[in-house]
Amino acid sequence: MTEPGITKVHPLPAVDGLGDDEIAALYAESAGDGPWVRVNFVSSVDGAATHQGLSGGLSDEADKRVFAILRRLCDVVVVGAGTVRAESYSAMRVDAVSERIRSEAGMTPHPVFAIVSAALDLDPASPIFADAPLRPIILTTESSRPDAREALAEVADVVVCGRDRVEPDVLVRVLNERGLGRIHCEGGPHLFADLIATGVLDELCLTISPRLEAGVASRISTGASPIVPVGLRLAHTLISGDTLLLRYLRR
Repeated sequence: MTEPGITKVHPLPAVDGLGDDEIAALYAESAGDGPWVRVNFVSSVDGAATHQGLSGGLSDEADKRVFAILRRLCDVVVVGAGTVRAESYSAMRVDAVSERIRSEAGMTPHPVFAIVSAALDLDPASPIFADAPLRPIILTTESSRPDAREALAEVADVVVCGRDRVEPDVLVRVLNERGLGRIHCEGGPHLFADLIATGVLDELCLTISPRLEAGVASRISTGASPIVPVGLRLAHTLISGDTLLLRYLRR
């Protein structure tokens, strides 16, 4: 399948037909080695985070291309358990090209998969664990069931990061202490809201899908906690057809 053409239009000068290495360099620019918290989402033009209940319903080939490149750049992929279930995640693996590039750069061949789950409603027999190339991490709470923690500890490192909720600042510290400083979060909206509220967010990568969803789809961040607005600056704008691929850094 032919790769979708991606063009950089900001900052100038514009560059057409970007290769994967050029795209990766754009996303690596200004990003610290750790801790650095990047979040990646896709949204419709009218702000919907999903199409028919799934974020994947808004994605196109350009978004999938950047999605894969962002995994190539990180030490760990963090995802809320609800999103893992809804989006049918499998074991965390990158493609063969990314695996080679990561290994040549002195990184692990694949990123570590870290799942955020307060309730530990996870199946230890899932392929997420059984097929994992690297032992996953589960970030949970003191109030989670001891029997569930014990069962999941057979297939993953289970780490308590708060009493009744996973505290994002503790999450970042725990991962960074394990040498997983380049933290890449793929959702969901509640986890994103917690990252914003706690002030640990460094970067948002946002794909704008050229469609209007209307209906009752949620936003990319949803939470009841009070949030102080966070100022962002636009690091770059990429386009592919009518799709926008935006990268924002915290001011």
